Amino acid sequence: MKPVQEHHPRKPVTPDLLLSPSEQGDGDLDSEYPADRGNWTGKLDFLLSCIGYCVGLGNVWRFPYRAYTNGGGAFLVPYFIMLAICGIPIFFMELSLGQFSSLGPLAVWKISPLFKGIGMGTILIVSLVAIYYNMIIAYVLFYLFASLTNNLPWQHCGNWWNTDLCLDHHVIKAGNAALPLNITNTVSPSEEYWSRYVLHIQGSSGIGDPGRIRWNLCLCLLLSWVIVYLCILKGVKSSGKVVYFTATFPYLILLMLLVRGVTLDGAWKGIKFYLTPQFDHLLSSKVWIEAALQIFYSLGVGFGGLLTFASYNTFHQNIYRDTFIVTLGNAITSILAGFAIFSVLGYMSQELGVPVDKVAKAGPGLAFVVYPQAMTMLPLSPFWSFLFFFMLLTLGLDSQFAFMETIVTAVTDEFPYYLRPKKAFFSAVICIVLFLMGLILTTEGGMYWLVLLDDYSAGFGLMVVVITTCLVVTRIYGMKRFCRDIHMMLGFKPGRYFQACWMFLSPVMMMALLVYNIIKYQPSEYGSYHFPHWAEVLGILMGLFSCLMIPAGMVLAVLREEGTLWERVQQASRPTMDWGPSLEEDRTGMYVTTLVGSQSPKPLMVHMRKYGGITSYENTAIEVDKEIEEEESMM
Repeated sequence: MKPVQEHHPRKPVTPDLLLSPSEQGDGDLDSEYPADRGNWTGKLDFLLSCIGYCVGLGNVWRFPYRAYTNGGGAFLVPYFIMLAICGIPIFFMELSLGQFSSLGPLAVWKISPLFKGIGMGTILIVSLVAIYYNMIIAYVLFYLFASLTNNLPWQHCGNWWNTDLCLDHHVIKAGNAALPLNITNTVSPSEEYWSRYVLHIQGSSGIGDPGRIRWNLCLCLLLSWVIVYLCILKGVKSSGKVVYFTATFPYLILLMLLVRGVTLDGAWKGIKFYLTPQFDHLLSSKVWIEAALQIFYSLGVGFGGLLTFASYNTFHQNIYRDTFIVTLGNAITSILAGFAIFSVLGYMSQELGVPVDKVAKAGPGLAFVVYPQAMTMLPLSPFWSFLFFFMLLTLGLDSQFAFMETIVTAVTDEFPYYLRPKKAFFSAVICIVLFLMGLILTTEGGMYWLVLLDDYSAGFGLMVVVITTCLVVTRIYGMKRFCRDIHMMLGFKPGRYFQACWMFLSPVMMMALLVYNIIKYQPSEYGSYHFPHWAEVLGILMGLFSCLMIPAGMVLAVLREEGTLWERVQQASRPTMDWGPSLEEDRTGMYVTTLVGSQSPKPLMVHMRKYGGITSYENTAIEVDKEIEEEESMM
């Protein structure tokens, strides 16, 4: 260092233009800069994390059911069209925002501080989802441990939790050999095991009467939170390694279940039922809406997980390629899962002598009642049951990692000086708080609360968040500017397909989804139980609260500015001075003006001298600057 810099470190001397604050040698400045956020430790960490996040429980228990109820094979037509209109473009937009800024879902709204409430709404939604999603993982753990036995506990009737209505399939087969049995008013052993033993739901009269805590479920919930915490302990450096197993192993199990399923007697019945195309369904708007909903939720857009994962990428990571790998891989996985599930359901329908549609269910009913019952009909049933629930565990954990990383990253990016050095401790606090809030789900009436959270926490509120994000990026920040940012980052601009989707097609489709959800609103129910009005109101408020974060954030942003109301709104709408790439060497083109020493007449030249000449990305920056100059001269 030069002596001048040692004696006058803060004096604006010309050589300082080439130095970042951390290089100026002033020890007093160390406390002014937050700890390093960190990055993925390998190139595959990000890709596998995204795959694990998107390929979740919904691929197994929601897609197959939606496919067969909405035209079978014909459902794939609207499914892939909606993937192209809504899924891929919004997915790419979220990744671009995260990677360009290296910020979480809250701090990323430096792009337009007036709309920071969108990030607040996202965090609220993700927190509610994380509470009940980990309870589902707890159920999976419960069944996983129950499968470690010679005979599955839900295989036969005659246990203390069974009633006189219990009838297992062995008796049904014996009855079919002699006299036909009336099974309309009977219940399978697996259904009573789930409702009367695991949930012990008979101990609760409804959502207002939760009953006692089920301590075995409570311990499973505690274990699931401990597993999640240990995997996110060091942020993406630890979770990025765990996904090498949790994102790939489910495919091995799914392949084993698929091979086993298609070799069973009657498997063709289920597959035929699953894929037989009924093209007349395509004339119904409901089918197109269902396809869009499946895309919307299975890709996890709007939850902040994609943005968070991308924020830990290097600046020039090829997220364009990654977008197509993950979105198309997710779709193919859903279709394969349908073959694995319906081949077994076809076998089950033949064994029971009932149509496939009588055994096919969606949601937890498939995972904890129907499929476990099918496992009891196979040789080595505990082995296949263990594999199935282990697959569900790994699928669920990946998504839960993303939810937790989203919450932790969002808050630590807001308060980097205080929280980044204590990220492990802060993560523990978040896990403990969410565990305590989830204790209501471990009670005898906990399933009612889980259904309420599932129906309302990520419903219309999530759609409002995604629609607003799309409109702010394209209208307030500006489509041209957003495309320039991507050009600087990837070396090319998004094509007209992406621009058309961002500007028009995606927002219109999501607004149609929102209107459809409101018009077709149905109160929550669980089996024959209908939720009371106060519970419905609570659920609606849950969804509205995340929407209200947006106007609340606008009020706060306006109050922080000065001038008339319109001037305040305009100032709060503009990106902050430090918006842009987080690393100094990535701040090329128009973003060089925010660098230390940007008062230099040629800041880009200073930047290039410092970082070793012109690269392809600096060439891109020069092109972008020329475009801006030409546009300004035409105005």
